[in-house]
Amino acid sequence: MVATGSVGSPTLTFLPLHTSSRLSLTKSTKPFSFSPKSLSILTVSSNLTATSRAKSNDADTSFFDNVNPIDDNVFDPPSPPEGFVPPPYFDEVPEETEEEIATAYEELYGPAYSGMSVLGNDVYVMDSKVKKTTGFGSKAKKEKIRDGFEERVVQVRRVTKVVKGGKQLHFRAVVVVGDKQGQVGVGVGKAKEVIAAVQKSAVNARRNIISVPMTKYSTFPHRADGKFGAALVMLRPASPGTGVIAGGAVRIVLEMAGVENALGKQLGSNNALNNARATVAAVSRMRQFRDVARERGIPMEELWK
Repeated sequence: MVATGSVGSPTLTFLPLHTSSRLSLTKSTKPFSFSPKSLSILTVSSNLTATSRAKSNDADTSFFDNVNPIDDNVFDPPSPPEGFVPPPYFDEVPEETEEEIATAYEELYGPAYSGMSVLGNDVYVMDSKVKKTTGFGSKAKKEKIRDGFEERVVQVRRVTKVVKGGKQLHFRAVVVVGDKQGQVGVGVGKAKEVIAAVQKSAVNARRNIISVPMTKYSTFPHRADGKFGAALVMLRPASPGTGVIAGGAVRIVLEMAGVENALGKQLGSNNALNNARATVAAVSRMRQFRDVARERGIPMEELWK
């Protein structure tokens, strides 16, 4: 090894070493020189290696100096402290009562899962940690109105509304409500979901309740015709035992009103909503004989003279 170069930038040059005569005949390799940058890198790497060796030597291995891993070592546990009472085995503990199990279950999962409360909580309110706040099923379900009226869905159709951004899809439901005792109403509602549309139409139908005049034979007092839009409905009274002879929305309206013997016919459009409203219009035109006699101020027997 020969040092060459100026004083400001010293370099080291290694001459090739030839170990045999065969290698000496070959062409000598190009001398390799170290720069100051490469010397600094070597110095840093040597320092890191020394540090890692020092850290590995810090590990405490005094325990293994006195123990031979090949020999059979006997475990000698430390003596228990004074006054120590060992816990009983799991099969020696008395069984828990049903009340204790129910109390622990309610503390973990709340009263809504078991349906009964031991701690005095409300069984109809789920724990706030478990109750859903967002996502599907988070909305509270509306309880069904119990006012004596029954609901019948006449039609559910899908309707679209064209707006600037495209088409909006909605559902339109036609519902007839009645108590089958002379009270009936027709309603319509639209919503983005079928259930919501039916609920809205049922509320709308309850706002349009009318009274249907009937005789003691559960039929109409007289004939009547009703028109709504292009729909024309003809209603006729019938003798006892005839039943409701009608079709479509007319039959549903008459059954929900409580009419048992009647004849009905759709003469115009087949639109379910218009026929239902035409039936309501025809029924609204009917009057009882006693009401007509009272308006005229004569006895009811004189109406047929």
